[in-house]
Amino acid sequence: MKGRVALAAALAAACRAAPIPADHRFPAGTELTARYVEIDGTRVRYLDTGTGTPVIFLHGLGASMYAWRKNLAPVRAAGFRVIAYDNRGFGFSDKPAHGYDNAAYVRLLAALMDSLHLPDAVLVGHSMGGAIAAEAAIALPGRVRGLVLIGSAGLGAREPPLFRVARWPLVGPVVLAFRGRGLTERLLKSSYADPARVTPGDVDQYYAPVAEPAYGRALRAVLREFRFDALDGRLDRIAAPTLVLWGEEDRWIPPGIGRAIASQVPRSAFLTVRHAGHSVQEEVPGEVNQLLIKFLKDGLPRVPENLAAGPKASVPNGTR
Repeated sequence: MKGRVALAAALAAACRAAPIPADHRFPAGTELTARYVEIDGTRVRYLDTGTGTPVIFLHGLGASMYAWRKNLAPVRAAGFRVIAYDNRGFGFSDKPAHGYDNAAYVRLLAALMDSLHLPDAVLVGHSMGGAIAAEAAIALPGRVRGLVLIGSAGLGAREPPLFRVARWPLVGPVVLAFRGRGLTERLLKSSYADPARVTPGDVDQYYAPVAEPAYGRALRAVLREFRFDALDGRLDRIAAPTLVLWGEEDRWIPPGIGRAIASQVPRSAFLTVRHAGHSVQEEVPGEVNQLLIKFLKDGLPRVPENLAAGPKASVPNGTR
């Protein structure tokens, strides 16, 4: 058995592609600058730009701040301070052996806010990041001014078989040793309604942190420690005005989960975007940015009246 594991690991290392160099990684090539801060025992990579009401973006499982590359500049241009970071275990932040349960991620978020001297902020979370943002809204209501949940986890959804296998004690490490560029590309494309919209550059950016030696251990720890169904029965505790936004063709977390979330959050609006999958903010950023900025400017005090008159309210540019 040990011989097979060693052989599999050797084969995995041999078939792995070289990641893009550090000076090509997002936000390289943009006007944004990545910084590092040591908080809650973790070195965290983040960016912070603009002025106005702070808006913090939390990425999903296996992603990084790159997931918000098409949203940060438009939100900043609309008059807001935008902050995005690579969460613990992902991107180019630290990847320790433990510290990935729901409460730990909320503590890390609060520590980041403290380090930036932010008494409160609007939280925008995608997928796993949405679950963390919602947890923060429950645990720290005075620090969450508003909440945007995009394709959010939290009520449980069918996970890819790969993630279940990754938890297995002996097989999991071997499976994750095969996390080559090809697998990264397949997973990323599966999060889009139209896989052709994923560019080779996107795959490069997603694969770069995946190739780091500690990534597999961190991902396995996340899958063991983080509860993706922890919001069940607790969403009515969210006091912040909330926008729940979904891609209509989300195969990872179906829109029905979004409707269930919105039905349980007291001050919420639920909207869907056509021709978009799980990574809706990356696939159709124009529509998402329009709805997000409208919520930030007009919706915080009056959700859901200003955004959705009902479950099938119409909005322009192919959304509903």
